[in-house]
Amino acid sequence: MSTLHLVRVVLHLLQGLATCALVFPLAGPALRERCIRSWSAKLLAICGVRLSVSGVLSDTPALIVCNHVSWLDIFAINSLRPCRFVAKSDIRDWPLVGWLCERSGTIFIARGRQRDVRRIFQGLVNSIHAGERVAFFPEGTVSLQGTVLPFHANLFEAAIDADVPVQPYGLRYLDRHGRPHPAVEYVGDTTFVQSMLTILRHRDIRAELLLLPALPSAGAHRRELAAAAHDAVAGALAAEKAAA
Repeated sequence: MSTLHLVRVVLHLLQGLATCALVFPLAGPALRERCIRSWSAKLLAICGVRLSVSGVLSDTPALIVCNHVSWLDIFAINSLRPCRFVAKSDIRDWPLVGWLCERSGTIFIARGRQRDVRRIFQGLVNSIHAGERVAFFPEGTVSLQGTVLPFHANLFEAAIDADVPVQPYGLRYLDRHGRPHPAVEYVGDTTFVQSMLTILRHRDIRAELLLLPALPSAGAHRRELAAAAHDAVAGALAAEKAAA
């Protein structure tokens, strides 16, 4: 790992802090979105992550769901089109990045607190009705590449109440040979700082974001939607692996 790369990450994080503190309070939604998209894309570049996107990027309001591999996931999606993310409350404690996520609109949820789920659920519906793009990782935790854990169904109810489809995304990270890149694995006792340093040491990472067909929510049950979204994401990732 080059010391220069680490210094660039730290400076980029500080620049993000300054933007959130000084620009965001005065900025309208369009400027905030441009700042988040540009900042996220630059963070990926500094980390040596190249993003490729397949599928059609839709402007139709939807609840976006994606499998969860790494802390990079939020920034990969935001570099394409910024969203308000629902994320576990632990992220708020990450050095610098946690504060950045909070100031850029991330909605934090505490594990195992049903009251939190009910409160956030209504907030998601309101955000979707207000025209905001909302996204979450329904596995509830990160998983090893090649594995898509069952999707928790609770927050899928927001798509039904907001009368919008569910938009599944699939995300994977590959090395130069097209194999899952081990540097992005973020499971077990790995800390955010350890993960960041590992990624900076390897750098040559290709992130593939698969935009999958939307799933209609009208007349559906949240468990049906969760299962259909899981099958769509797992199937697409398996098909990409088989075609490689």
